[in-house]
Parts: sequence; structure tokens; C-alpha cells
Amino acid sequence: MAVYSLSGMVLIFRDTDFLKKNIETNTTIAANLDNSTLGKTLKIRNFKVEKTDGDHVTFKGGTYDKSSGNVKLIKKELPYVLGKMTHLHKAKSSQPLFFLNIFFGLSLFFFVVSSFWMFMPSTSVFKKGMVFTLVGVILTLILLFI
Repeated sequence: MAVYSLSGMVLIFRDTDFLKKNIETNTTIAANLDNSTLGKTLKIRNFKVEKTDGDHVTFKGGTYDKSSGNVKLIKKELPYVLGKMTHLHKAKSSQPLFFLNIFFGLSLFFFVVSSFWMFMPSTSVFKKGMVFTLVGVILTLILLFI
């Protein structure tokens, strides 16, 4: 639960540079590529050229030299352990350990549902718990639909 909790909190800031470090790579690709081919070759989604200065093309996250084909990419990545934790948190069905996420999700759902049988329905603790549950459901619906 701690791994899921931490990776979930880190994922909240995935659109910022919080905790990320710059990883610089230099590669060489074909020379004299046009902008659309350059984006496809580098496999960059929503590729957009920011500036062209002679043979140097500048885009978000790097530069490309048309004459030599040299590409300098700067990628922002989380530290190794946090990166692995967030990768586990965002697992897809095509990845080998996705069943662990399904098991964990089902376990959490079991804990939620089974908690209703912790107290006898006639006790005041159970009635307060039902009020808290109702308030939680209402707040969840408000968060989802507003």
C-alpha cells in the first residue's frame, strides 16, 4: 500500500518537473529530415518545432542539426526507484505483472466492502459509519461530476 500511495502522490505532479532530473542523450539520425519526419523518427508525440536557425532545429526537449543529423535530447525522468514505482502504478494489460495490480485493486475493494461487517448494525458506531459512508459517497460524486 505504501508503494501505491507514494507513486500515486508522485503521479499527481507528472505534468511538472517536481523531483525530475534531466537526462541528456546524443544520437545521430538521417540528415536533412523535414519537421514531420523528424518528429516521427524521434517518436515524439505532438512534435512542434520552436525555432529554426539555419541548419539547427530547436524543439521542446532538444535540438537537431540538419546537416550532420546529430540530435541532442533532454528528457526529464524521475529518480530510478520512483520511476519504477510509478511505472508499476500505471501498468497496462500488455505488461507481464498487470495481474498484481488487479489483485491489489480487488483486495482494496474487498477491504472496503468487508468493513461494513465489522460492527453490528444496531450499534451507534455502525450508524456513524453509515453516515460517514454516505458523506464520502456524496463528496466522491461531487468530485467526479463537478
